This record gives sequence, C-alpha cells and structure tokens, in this order.
Amino acid sequence: MRYFKYEEFDSPDLEGSGEKMSPKLLSILDAIREIYGSPIHITSGFRTKEANKEAGGKRNSSHLKGFAADLAVTDSSSRFKLLNAIRLVGVSRIGIGSNFIHIDVDPSKPKNVIWTY
Repeated sequence: MRYFKYEEFDSPDLEGSGEKMSPKLLSILDAIREIYGSPIHITSGFRTKEANKEAGGKRNSSHLKGFAADLAVTDSSSRFKLLNAIRLVGVSRIGIGSNFIHIDVDPSKPKNVIWTY
C-alpha cells in the first residue's frame, strides 16, 4: 500500500485486524487516493462482530470480511470529488452517508448499487 497503513483499518477492539482487509480493496483504495489527490481518513475498515454491532452494522456486513471501508467526507465538494474518484476506479457498491462514503468489493453481493444512510 502506498497511501495507507494496515492500522487504519483495525477494528476498534482488535489490534492488527486491519491485516484481514481484502488486498483487492486496499489496491482500489490506493488508486482512489491517487486520483483524489488528498489524504483520505478511514472511519471504519475491518470489524469484529462486536464492533459491527456497536457501529449499528448489518449482520452480513462486508466489514466483517474485510471487503468494506468507510471514508470520511467533510463537505459536499469533497463528497463529489471522492465519489468521482471511486467511480473512475470502477467501484460498483457505494453507500453515501452525511459524513462518510462506504465502498465495498464483496463478491457475494449485488453490483451496480448506490444507497444512502
């Protein structure tokens, strides 16, 4: 990884768990960061079942398998710019929250979907 460290993806209750992240997702995140041109703060990466429950995640959350990451956004301009980078690298599973964007590469879930929180 060029722009991120595994620790940024750790579940809050399990040190070192960021290493369970999908290599494909990590590669995609580096490509997004290159296009975006600014640092990206990871608000959630890998989650244990306990951390997922605490975060209000779904029982089949892609975070549990290391296939998902939530990226912080602070305003509409950065949201637009980040979404553009995400689409340019071909991510097809996107969730949009008021202060974050969820991306995932879970092969067991439908492609070409965008949802809101």
